[in-house]
Amino acid sequence: MKCEDARKTLPLFLYGELSFEDEEQLEVHIDECDACRDALAREKLLFKSLDAAEIVPSAELLADCRAQLRQRLEHVAPERARFWDKIRQGFTINFHFAPGIMQPLGALAMLVIGFFGARVTPASFLGSLHTDAGLIAPASSRVRYVEPMGSGKVQIVVDETTQRTLSGTLEDQSIQRLLLTAAKDPSDAGLRVESVNLLKNQPQSAEVRSALLDVVQHDSNAGVRLKALDGLKDFADDPETRKTLAKVLLKDDCPGVRTQVIDLLIQHHADSMMGVFQEVMGKEQNGYIRMRCQRALHDMNASAETY
Repeated sequence: MKCEDARKTLPLFLYGELSFEDEEQLEVHIDECDACRDALAREKLLFKSLDAAEIVPSAELLADCRAQLRQRLEHVAPERARFWDKIRQGFTINFHFAPGIMQPLGALAMLVIGFFGARVTPASFLGSLHTDAGLIAPASSRVRYVEPMGSGKVQIVVDETTQRTLSGTLEDQSIQRLLLTAAKDPSDAGLRVESVNLLKNQPQSAEVRSALLDVVQHDSNAGVRLKALDGLKDFADDPETRKTLAKVLLKDDCPGVRTQVIDLLIQHHADSMMGVFQEVMGKEQNGYIRMRCQRALHDMNASAETY
């Protein structure tokens, strides 16, 4: 970096407006250049002096500025009103009723215009304006990007999301798909609990049951996993369900979840679970869970030890 370029960027450096790369280059140059280091010290002193000087406008100056502002607003208001009048006139249709047969023809023309206007209006536009109740839907906005443009203008990119309210039964496929999506929302455990609590009432659906099995294995919240287990209680004899429950019993870190899994597995005695219970006995630290597994093995006429 040359000294001339370095000194031009000193104000930006002090205001923190340089990019990381430019700031690093400037700091390297200043470390090596005594003249630029002195220039930076003078610039810092100037900034400090400007910050220390507090200019308080007089009451007369404030009153004079406010009077000038009122005069300019009074002058601008009529011009702005005339401008909007011209805009309104451009979008205004003046009707002059014709006698006789022209009136029915005019009415027919208005119907045709209305029909084709509705046909060409984008559905996405209409959907963004109306909810199921016919009211304007609330929209949430998020600023995505800002950029200065010169002449004091700023360009802002905004993401807008329009909310809709849907209603229906759990048998409704669209409602069910939304609940399945909400049950996997990683950012809101409360939403997942409510969604799984509703879905567990429809475990006869293969898609719902698969989602409940996935929640039991992978959801980070123990409360959500317990809700999913509640929905699987009528399918404890299903081989795929029992296979998943066995994995959960061996790996889940919540004693409450492991206890409920045992309750489901012992509903149907199966020799395939013998090895699972014996493995739990060999690694489980929770005394109550060890007792439950030991009792299950006893009912199966099996030893608590693995061989």
